[in-house]
Amino acid sequence: MKLPRFCAPVIWFAAVLTAFPAVGLAQSGAAEALGFSPERLNRLDAVIQSNIENHQLAGAVMYIGRNGQTAHLKAYGLQDIENKQLMATDAIFRIASMSKAVTTVAALMLYEEGRFMLNDPVSKYIPAFANSVVAVPPPPGSPPDLKYTTVPVKRPITIRDLMRHTSGLTYGDGLAVDDYKKANLYYWYFANHDETIGAAVDRLAKLPLHGQPGQAWQYGFSSDVLGRLVEVVSGLSLDRFIEERITRPLKMVDTSFYLPVGKESRLANVYGLEHGQLVLKETAEKSDYVHGPRRCFSGGAGLLSTIGDYSRLLQMLLNEGELDGVRLLSPKTVRLMHANQVGDKYSNDTHGFGLGFWVNDDPGFYGEIVSEGAYGWGSAYNPQYLVDPKEKIVAIFMTQLMPAGNSDLNQKFKVLTYQALVKPNP
Repeated sequence: MKLPRFCAPVIWFAAVLTAFPAVGLAQSGAAEALGFSPERLNRLDAVIQSNIENHQLAGAVMYIGRNGQTAHLKAYGLQDIENKQLMATDAIFRIASMSKAVTTVAALMLYEEGRFMLNDPVSKYIPAFANSVVAVPPPPGSPPDLKYTTVPVKRPITIRDLMRHTSGLTYGDGLAVDDYKKANLYYWYFANHDETIGAAVDRLAKLPLHGQPGQAWQYGFSSDVLGRLVEVVSGLSLDRFIEERITRPLKMVDTSFYLPVGKESRLANVYGLEHGQLVLKETAEKSDYVHGPRRCFSGGAGLLSTIGDYSRLLQMLLNEGELDGVRLLSPKTVRLMHANQVGDKYSNDTHGFGLGFWVNDDPGFYGEIVSEGAYGWGSAYNPQYLVDPKEKIVAIFMTQLMPAGNSDLNQKFKVLTYQALVKPNP
């Protein structure tokens, strides 16, 4: 539905400035003392607010932390335009592909326990992948209705392939797209599936890959298979493993696969840009994350979280595996996560890729004002995060905008964060 016009003026003045951290965020520190220019941070606020005033965004939350302290935290606009509900710093968001970092951490915790090697074949733990094949164009002279044929994989999919998206798995796009759609395995969304992720992954394994393992970076179901691997190796369902081993120890109190009862009012609405107009796409009242089967735990795109919770995960990574006395990973493992694992195979030409997220190992080559070694990712709902080990920065832009039209705010936020950084790490 299109947004009622009477709501527009409300959006214009609905920026909410918070002088205190949301639940889970690091203690507040003065932006200037942490090396940021308050005047230049106003540029960041102004660009986000301009998107709201121009009806390109309903609301958002922005967080910048340095050295474990909060330099900037602000909520903008509305999380529910129809009911004139202001965006709050503790709003709950569907984080979709930002789930991938959580699932990768889970798998690497098991790797550190000696449960597997990164170059082990996935089929050693999920036998359904033992006979994988790759879809290729049919030979000349084939019947016109033959869309592809298959060839054997040149080598098995490895666990590292899943982490760096070189498994040959897409989100269904490719020569075999019709078969993926028939199998109900097209697109990243699993919240409405009345089945386990194990059943979905076993069905996925019967479909042809869209690339040879290890030969190209292809974004897709790899992290969902990785989540299933966590289940098989640990003996726990993915939701239990993440809750018991990651979110509870890190005090990520609002991170889960489905929304707990009583938190409905905190789930931000999804809005989308269609033909230049902002339209309502999903509310808590009509969300699979609230009213769905609650059976399928998607390690690639299934989690809900807050900016406070997610900042704790990222601070743990910035601290090389530890936060507030809780260690999940070793420093060496975290460094491996943000080493470029794909060389020149990342097709976007904008970053390298590590284990679970993009990495920028050459800012001059990629043309970004981030530090060498910074890493991060975003999601279909148009948020984005980054971690900068050199400057000791964690920055997160959270919103619920899908489809995002031609909005590039999730990329501009990086520029607007770094242009406000005027002092070296104190």
